[in-house]
Amino acid sequence: MKTYEQVLETVELALAKGEYHYCIEFLSPIVKSFPLSSKEGVNLRTILITALCGINNKEEAKRFCKELLKSYDNKTRENAKYLMEVIDSPDIKKPENWNVKFECDPSLNKKSLSSLRKKKKVLEVKKFINVTDTPTGATRTFQKGFSLIIFLILLLLIPLLSGCVKVENTLDISELDSITNNLVIESKYIKKFPWQIKFEEKIKDIFPDAEVAQEESTFSLKNKNLNLENTKQVLKIIQNTAGELARESTNIEINTTQKNFIFFKKYFYRVDLDLKSIQSVDNLELIFKIIHPNKVTLTSKNKSNIDIERNLIIWNLNLGQMNSLEFSFWSWNKLLIGISIILIIIILAYSLRFNRFMLGTDLPQLPAD
Repeated sequence: MKTYEQVLETVELALAKGEYHYCIEFLSPIVKSFPLSSKEGVNLRTILITALCGINNKEEAKRFCKELLKSYDNKTRENAKYLMEVIDSPDIKKPENWNVKFECDPSLNKKSLSSLRKKKKVLEVKKFINVTDTPTGATRTFQKGFSLIIFLILLLLIPLLSGCVKVENTLDISELDSITNNLVIESKYIKKFPWQIKFEEKIKDIFPDAEVAQEESTFSLKNKNLNLENTKQVLKIIQNTAGELARESTNIEINTTQKNFIFFKKYFYRVDLDLKSIQSVDNLELIFKIIHPNKVTLTSKNKSNIDIERNLIIWNLNLGQMNSLEFSFWSWNKLLIGISIILIIIILAYSLRFNRFMLGTDLPQLPAD
């Protein structure tokens, strides 16, 4: 079996010469030997997509793009989305006035043509490079970084593209006694997928009292005024319903603890979402957002797919693996603070009344018997 360096050298040379068919025939049988999880596998599949686009085989190129969309690496998935946008872009016909046409000048006579031939012969004589059929050595290919530079330049010219279906769940815990959960499903296409329609109908039957909004390409479900236990139950029902439609098992666990420090409380949250069995859904983007009341501290080991914007946590879920999120934040102990303020007011009022009594008044007093 050829090494990665040998394969890369061969296909880069084929692409440089425009031999797309040879590049495809050479890469197709061996590309599976390089797993998608490795950098080499991603690079070879990207080159294969370029060759397929060169012969206008868009369907096959899309198939390899969908493979890259399943990668665990966020950067690889984004690059695959960019390539998918290029493949799906319509062919633009060039106007005729863009083409430059050259017409022969009838005033050009044989004399001028012969003079041009003579000048050409003089130039050929002056050449100092030995142009012969004698071989000059092995042809050198482009350096390894050449294809990478070209690939990066192409990425800069491609606009951002989201997945075909975007599922976004926002959990608002800014008020711990009145939690709001908002689920939004947005489709890139005008018509929804069949699984979206089935999911929406089931969810509406399960939550008849929730706020539901349906449009041609979006669906939203909002549950308000939930306590912590009800919130856990709502999230479990949503993920179980989605797992049933996907015919795969999923699980979500939310663990919370708190520590009291007289006037403050510290809350600890851990969310585990098991998506190991969900791998066959193409172009699906899952985002879990959490709105928290105060500054949050992340304790998760893997923070590559987590962003924080003020009081908002944006958690991009990865299909085919266990997703975990751990965070903590401080909160005021409102009950104890309220009781303390009332006690202080009572003490101040009693103190003022006692001092006023001790000062006495300027009214005349009756003589004692």
